[in-house]
Amino acid sequence: MSSASSRSRHGRRVNSLYEDRLARNPSLRPKVVSYNDAYTFALRVAYLHHLLQPRAKKKQYVPRKITTKKTMMMGDLIQDFSLVKDTKSSKFPHGFMSPLEKRLQGVLMGTEKLPGYNDAAVKRTFAEAYTAFTEQGFRRRMDKERRVEDLVLIFYSNATKALQKGRATDDDSWKGLVDRHVALFVRLISATLKDQGSDKDKPELMSRLGTLENKLLTNDQDLFIDSADGSGGSTIEVTVPISYDVKDMPMVQVVARIFGLMNSQVQSDIDSHKTMWTEEAALTDLKAYQHCLNANTKRTLHSDDFDVDEGYQAWKRAEAPDLSQMISEILHARPELVKLSSGSNKPLPPVGAPPASTAEDQAYSDLARSISSPMESGTSYGFDQPFDMSALSIEDDQTGKIHLEESTYTFIPPEPRPFYRSILMHAMTFDQLHAPQAADGSATAAPLSKQSMELLTELCFRWRIPQFSRLVLFLDVAAQKFLDQEIGLDELDAVFEFIKNPPSEHKRTNTQHHSGGLSSIEQSHWTVQDFALYRQTLTSLHDALLRDLYDLMQHCYESKPPSPGPIMLILESHIYADSSFSRAPGEAEAYTQQLEDGLRSKAAAVYRGYLESEVPQNQDDWQFYHVVQLGKAVVKLCERIQKRYRKSPDIMGVNPLTILVETMFPSFENDASDLIQRILHVAQSNNSEVDLQDGFDLYKELVEIRRIHHAALPSRPFSFHIEDVLADFVWRWIRVANTKMVDLVDEAIKQDQFQVRSEHPERPATDDERHSVSIIDIFRLFNQTADQIFQLEWDDDLQYAKFMTALSKSFGIGLARYCEIIEQKFTKEMDRLTPTQEAAATQTKQEKWMQLAKDAWSNKEKIEPFQFYAESFVKLNNIEYAVQQLDTLEKTMNVDACADVIAKNTPPKEKQRRPSKYVFTIKIVEAEELKACDPNGTSDPYVVLGDEYQKRLAKTRVVMRNLNPRWDESVDITVQGALNIIATIWDWDTFGDHDYVGRTSLKLDPAHFSDYLPREYWLNLDTQGRILLRVSMEGERDDIQFYFGKAFRLLKRTERDMTRKITDKLSQYINASLSQDALKHLLSRGGISVASVTSLWKNRQSVAPSLTPLEIENALKPLFTYFDENFAIMKQTLTDASMVMVMTRLWKEVLLAIEGLLVPPLSDKPSNQRPLSQQELDIVFKWLELLFEFFHARDDETGEAMGVPTDVLKSPKYHELASLNFFYFDSTDNLIRTSERMASATAQRAQAQRNRLSAPASLGASFGGLMGSTALRRTKSIMLSRNLGTMKQAKEEKRKEAQADPSDDMILRILRMRPEAAPYLRDRSRQRERLAAAAAAEMIVRQSLVAGGSRFGPNNLPRR
Repeated sequence: MSSASSRSRHGRRVNSLYEDRLARNPSLRPKVVSYNDAYTFALRVAYLHHLLQPRAKKKQYVPRKITTKKTMMMGDLIQDFSLVKDTKSSKFPHGFMSPLEKRLQGVLMGTEKLPGYNDAAVKRTFAEAYTAFTEQGFRRRMDKERRVEDLVLIFYSNATKALQKGRATDDDSWKGLVDRHVALFVRLISATLKDQGSDKDKPELMSRLGTLENKLLTNDQDLFIDSADGSGGSTIEVTVPISYDVKDMPMVQVVARIFGLMNSQVQSDIDSHKTMWTEEAALTDLKAYQHCLNANTKRTLHSDDFDVDEGYQAWKRAEAPDLSQMISEILHARPELVKLSSGSNKPLPPVGAPPASTAEDQAYSDLARSISSPMESGTSYGFDQPFDMSALSIEDDQTGKIHLEESTYTFIPPEPRPFYRSILMHAMTFDQLHAPQAADGSATAAPLSKQSMELLTELCFRWRIPQFSRLVLFLDVAAQKFLDQEIGLDELDAVFEFIKNPPSEHKRTNTQHHSGGLSSIEQSHWTVQDFALYRQTLTSLHDALLRDLYDLMQHCYESKPPSPGPIMLILESHIYADSSFSRAPGEAEAYTQQLEDGLRSKAAAVYRGYLESEVPQNQDDWQFYHVVQLGKAVVKLCERIQKRYRKSPDIMGVNPLTILVETMFPSFENDASDLIQRILHVAQSNNSEVDLQDGFDLYKELVEIRRIHHAALPSRPFSFHIEDVLADFVWRWIRVANTKMVDLVDEAIKQDQFQVRSEHPERPATDDERHSVSIIDIFRLFNQTADQIFQLEWDDDLQYAKFMTALSKSFGIGLARYCEIIEQKFTKEMDRLTPTQEAAATQTKQEKWMQLAKDAWSNKEKIEPFQFYAESFVKLNNIEYAVQQLDTLEKTMNVDACADVIAKNTPPKEKQRRPSKYVFTIKIVEAEELKACDPNGTSDPYVVLGDEYQKRLAKTRVVMRNLNPRWDESVDITVQGALNIIATIWDWDTFGDHDYVGRTSLKLDPAHFSDYLPREYWLNLDTQGRILLRVSMEGERDDIQFYFGKAFRLLKRTERDMTRKITDKLSQYINASLSQDALKHLLSRGGISVASVTSLWKNRQSVAPSLTPLEIENALKPLFTYFDENFAIMKQTLTDASMVMVMTRLWKEVLLAIEGLLVPPLSDKPSNQRPLSQQELDIVFKWLELLFEFFHARDDETGEAMGVPTDVLKSPKYHELASLNFFYFDSTDNLIRTSERMASATAQRAQAQRNRLSAPASLGASFGGLMGSTALRRTKSIMLSRNLGTMKQAKEEKRKEAQADPSDDMILRILRMRPEAAPYLRDRSRQRERLAAAAAAEMIVRQSLVAGGSRFGPNNLPRR
């Protein structure tokens, strides 16, 4: 039968049998065995085990006998060998002579470890034999025939020869030693065979050698002779008689302990039954069992017990060698049983077999001959079964025929399985009660002790219980004890591991006993009863474990619940993984639903407990703290459950965390919403406010709960919108911060000494140490205010963007206040009187006029270096630090993203809403032809800007001794409607009141700036001269980018104004060093000027005196020295960035001074300034080159630039000055043509740009029609100043535009020095005015068309 067909048949039949048996018998366990019966049969087996144990030996002294020993004749011994058939198993193995010779050499050398070989006579005998053994002829014959009798005869012959040497002919004392020496030789052969591992392969040879040795020792009893006794006696080894005392029976004692009996009681039972519990009775049991096995009776397992015949035959084949071994074991223990059996018993014909022949007698004869003498000491299972024992049987003396079906055994119970199960139950109970304690006090998990295992193994061996039955019964017993709560999960797991991987046992020689686990035994080889019992046991355990798991999971939400791991381990590893286990359809789903319902009820009960413990009963006592604590309890429980079941989130298809969240969170969310509304209502009724921190703490807790909710319940929305409920707390926080902002800024400035914060005075301060604590405190305040909202992790993007917008407005207010106070302090420090001015202030009026007259007569300009305060530089560092920190804050607040969110969520109608406020940016550029107020014919002008309500809006710096000053200062003015501004120019005087220079006004109307483009206005003063104002407008917007841009522009403007105030203190010396007077002074020492051309012509000098490069450079040496002295002071306090900024501004002053030497200011009127000669022009450009190198400050060794970078030095103004070389000495006509060509190209580009962008042109004339194009682009709007990145980008675009769009301004300025070009200048101005007017009209028409006749213009501004 094939294995496949066997398995299929097995599955069908077992399932049907299993169902039938379950229907007939609900319990498949064996019947109950009484205590006494179980004890009796266990005791019998244990006692039989003791009887069959190898007998111990002991030394015994024997007095020397006077009688003459009888010598065995060697012929008789050899004759016994010859009677046995010569087979391969009776011969020596191949190559045996070599190891034997080595053992002989060890005897001769005295290294042999076996006792009895160190005697001198023995060595002489072995030496004689060794000589004969090594003879070549004998050696070849032995290697071929390998017969033991040949080897023994040669040794006997040489032993006789050796012992006769030196003795008299009548001396027969040596004859007794011959047998002893031959016996020693035979023992040496046996020991050599054992060392070579041939004893198991040659059982017949080993038996013959043992028989021969025993016969040779008939007189001496043993080879260990102690001849030291003076009396002539000897010590011999004798077999210890068997003991019938229980204390010498270890396994019997185990039975006594298991069944709770005293040794005396067991001793009494043994004494009363030892005549019946004999080896002969055991042999009779085995022969009867063997007969029943062959007859397929019910006294053994039979074919009906197995599902397939293949399994039955496999079991039956395994029984035969085990039975033979058991019979051999008994016969070895009692050899006389062979003779008794062969003499008194005759063969009984097998059931259903023909009459037996003499084969049975021959079998007994062979067995008797093979074990005629005891085996070697210590070898109890050395029998190799060379005989056929299947014919062994018994027949009683009774004349009647024995019916084996009805006979009883002595040692085998009627039904071994229930007896074995009963004893196993007792043994497991005993071992459980007496298990050794582990270090932690718990009992060890081993199901059985070693002694119990040995007893049970012996029972299975004697009762012929198969390994699979033994393991199934073992699991059945353990399952019953588990169901009775006598063992726990650890012990049950150990039982499963035991049946899968049983411990190794003492395996008897030549037995086929299977000691593997259940998984290693094919289930088709099991009995049907075992298979059915195994499945029933698994099912009962499964049901019990599921009940325990349900009860355990009811505690999973407690603080320290029991772990489901051990139960799940058994279920998954031992039950579900077993192919024998099966579940009914729908059973798993039903249990999952039941467990889920139980957990939901438990979760609801836990939440009710939290609600009662955390929230007071009185509603008026409710606070956010209670909601927070309730939320914390819920979150803490969820986190604990998540951590607890992190590795195994699902238990039998149920997720405890999901159940908890689904049950507890909706309840909490609804309760939290009601609690919050009630708390806010109570606070409103009491005219009080809930603490801000309580609101923030509540939000954080609710957000954490919402996060868990979304992770566990992604498809179920949160019960309420947390941000809508708690947004007012954030707005309150922002309002509080806004209210305190100005006061905190004032306090920070008040506490600041504006000193460098150097921790190590011995070394220069780092840049981080060069700003003071006030700006650090302010930005710490900003960051802490923003962090309070950052830490909330607000989950509503629109609300978060609005929070950031409100904060940016508050930060802008704080920075504006800081810039205002710092600039005031800085201006006060920079406008202080010099020591000379302070001394002059104490002079009388007459003394002052006398001093002025002296200075005017001597034409001496006395310029004193300004003594800068370190505090002033620290203030500038603070502004520079504020710019950097604001840029960092802008990135942290993610300004652009916030603006995008608000833009996306703002309704279209709201986007088109007209701004309620407008920001005008007024840049005071320059003035022309101002009134001279000082005796020297110049003025020191500055501008004060005010409104119609006489409120001062701004004040510019003072430009010393200049009637055409340039300020380039800006101010922002916020208006809600039209506003008239008044610009008043004053002349700054050191002493007395400042002189009035002139005044003009301008109306700022948002309607006139609806295109949001900048405009330039030349405004005539009421005295003489005019002033240029550049005006642009932006709508005041509640926009985060707008607020940051406004703050950035304010900081940069403050930084620029403070830098200009510093450079103004140095510009006077720069203008003096790079003036016409300085140039004349240099040329007076040698060279040519316009004034000296006539004298040169009259004197007819052929060569004009020239200046060396060193002389030209020395002319600037005082200026360089002045720079170095001031830069050294600045370097000690200013940061690197601030230092470069100051130097860059000074470089602009240098370029303006040089520009003033070369050309007059731009205007439509001719100038009185005379052009320079070629030599003068070369000197000026040489100065420019030297100053460029000075400001660049390249290191001579490393080549590294230490000053202003090259790209900054080479500004558009620098390139304009450099281009003068191309036009300075060109003819007037060429200059006019070039100017017209460049103006035409510029007009075309402007027109193309207007057509492309549809941008309106400027409404006003630009610089009298001579400065740039008619349409001005907004390059410094607030939105373009919202961070450092946009500011740098706008600056770079302006730089590129200036380089790509050449202007004819320099040509027009050159033409002002050409009187003949006056008509062209006038015509050019009129042309520009017409073009500007036409462009403005075109833009108005275009705007009207776009508006479509609507009532309002672009951006909803009313048209006027």
